[in-house]
Amino acid sequence: MEVKLVARTLDLIELFAQTRRPMPLTELAQGLGAPMSSCLALVRTLVARGYLYEVRRRAGYYPTARLHSLAALILAGDPWLDLVRPRLAALRDAVNETVMLGKIQDGGVLFLDVVQANQPVHYAARPGERRPLHTSSVAKAILARLAAADRDHMLADAQYTRYTDRTLTTREALLADVERVAAQGWASNVGESVADLTGLAVALDLGGEWYALCMAGPTHRVWEQRESNLARLREAAEAIRRDREG
Repeated sequence: MEVKLVARTLDLIELFAQTRRPMPLTELAQGLGAPMSSCLALVRTLVARGYLYEVRRRAGYYPTARLHSLAALILAGDPWLDLVRPRLAALRDAVNETVMLGKIQDGGVLFLDVVQANQPVHYAARPGERRPLHTSSVAKAILARLAAADRDHMLADAQYTRYTDRTLTTREALLADVERVAAQGWASNVGESVADLTGLAVALDLGGEWYALCMAGPTHRVWEQRESNLARLREAAEAIRRDREG
């Protein structure tokens, strides 16, 4: 259950990330779908705490560098991402596709880190984004490593929304695919969430918790070259394991 004030504050930050320009109070209220009075109270609080400033009178508000500075400090203390990020960047350079580290969290897949491909046409994602379990190669790779009871717990609240004609729309279909993943050692999403998009993933055990390393991009590049792409994924996962043990 969301806390309304917290959700609205996060919506405000994301709104600035989308627009990347100062916005007056009226525009902020419209963008948030919030009453002017509530938006004014939120803005005044963030100004008082040093997170927003008024660029000039009636010209709009914009975030200060404080948010960036605090985020950088938090990120620097992450127990896994400092270990994984160089390997993600190296994997991206090797395959020239977008690569991600993800895990299952609260009924969905959470992307913890993303390194975007440099190609003009590529899969676009950001850290912190969530994806449904039934269309995610990350979820399949992790589910394949779990005991049946743990799978049932993970899928208790799963929704099987159809996104394409290849979407797995039942629990039985998803579990059958997960069994195939368990047998072959890697997972795929070939056009199940977006037509002509393919994701490949391998599971990764970090400190007794299952994560997955994933790459995604146009099907004609990712799926048709899956053998070499999977080899690169496995090499990166093994390198991360060695880094952690070292």
